[in-house]
Amino acid sequence: MTASDEWRDEVVGMIPTLRAFAWSLSRNSSDADDLVQDTLIKAWTHRDKFEAGSNLRAWLFTILRNTYYTSLMRRRREVRDQDGEYAGKLNAPATQDWSVAMGALRVALSRLPDEHREALILVGAAGLSYEEAAEICGCAVGTIKSRTSRARSRLLKIMDAEDPSDVMALETHGRARA
Repeated sequence: MTASDEWRDEVVGMIPTLRAFAWSLSRNSSDADDLVQDTLIKAWTHRDKFEAGSNLRAWLFTILRNTYYTSLMRRRREVRDQDGEYAGKLNAPATQDWSVAMGALRVALSRLPDEHREALILVGAAGLSYEEAAEICGCAVGTIKSRTSRARSRLLKIMDAEDPSDVMALETHGRARA
């Protein structure tokens, strides 16, 4: 097996994690799939720029994150669904308790500042270390720890949870579903 084959196999093995992170950013399955595809194309095109021995997962997450924010900037010029009427028509009522809880978590996550939500998703849902998340976000480890802590605290307040384990259980459940 060549080094190129090994690299490809490692990248393919990370697709589920990339997709989960992409979904957490875009909150749409189709957009998440497109985002992962764009990430994989960019990674493959620029694979010669990847330094062997460095963190492939962080490199891919950085590409995905940058691709998302670039597309987000482009979309700002598009017409938005300001009132959420169209989006509201697309929602189906929850039929199970976990879908209700996940819906509440999605709403609460959407109310967090972008940098807090991103830190919480990287550390809490994607399972990255604080160091990996800091590398992806281009900031200090302490900043990621602070953002994650603040995100958890604010999430508790938003969801009106009585116990921090309530939110942690939802995060764990969300990670299992993603």
